[in-house]
Amino acid sequence: MNGGKYSLGPGKASRLRRGVYLLPSLLTVGNLLCGYYAILMALQGTSQDFDNASKAIGLAIVFDSLDGRIARMIGGDSEFGKQLDSLADVISFGVAPAMLAFVWGLHGLSENDPLARNVLLMGWIVTLGFVLCCAWRLARFNIQGMMPGTSNRYFVGMPTPGAAAMVAAMVHAKKFPLDDMRLAAAWLVLVGVLAVLMVSKLRFYGFKDLKWQARQPFLLVVLLALIIVVAFIYSEQVLLAGATIYTMSGPLLWLYRALHLRASSRSVETPAGR
Repeated sequence: MNGGKYSLGPGKASRLRRGVYLLPSLLTVGNLLCGYYAILMALQGTSQDFDNASKAIGLAIVFDSLDGRIARMIGGDSEFGKQLDSLADVISFGVAPAMLAFVWGLHGLSENDPLARNVLLMGWIVTLGFVLCCAWRLARFNIQGMMPGTSNRYFVGMPTPGAAAMVAAMVHAKKFPLDDMRLAAAWLVLVGVLAVLMVSKLRFYGFKDLKWQARQPFLLVVLLALIIVVAFIYSEQVLLAGATIYTMSGPLLWLYRALHLRASSRSVETPAGR
């Protein structure tokens, strides 16, 4: 029957579509708010504030992983959402972790020491480079997308949430700011390495081929639940280990592929029967 009580008029249908498309954008805004909150907390300068900033970056990663997936599920992905997501990522995974890395890593250094002043200057340069590499990485992804020929399984370069996660996990694990110049210098080296990994062409697994909507064995569901519980109880150790493993996965995968190709080329060059 036309016009029955279960039918939606044109106006209601239009409002419903706007509401559905609004959901991914709200998640992106949540990502942006977490990044802004992390910056504010980093500027406060206490150990608890640093920890809150790292948790906010972690929550931003959750929002970022959900907005695109939900947009694709409901058919609400758009060019506007794509650009808004990139702008939010620059704040949450570029500016926020760079600010946190600078204040947490160099907060305890004395400006009266000439060597410490040089380390502080390097801190400005390295963290600025982190932000620039983050923006570069996001712009490249918007143009190129995933690694060609890998069925959308791998990213080109370390994803910006992964680099931000490494910074946040380190701060969350230690909490108290660094007060040793040698540790501060080593910390800047790590931040610089993360920046280089973002703009590199190394492969990093993207988790985009996981079939979350498909039926899974019950034991797998139980195992995932246990992992989540353990990660919640021992968040400092588990998150730091996970971020470290993912950071190392790109260089290790490159090394494995290089050795494999080298071995394959040697086997081809070796005559048969020798």
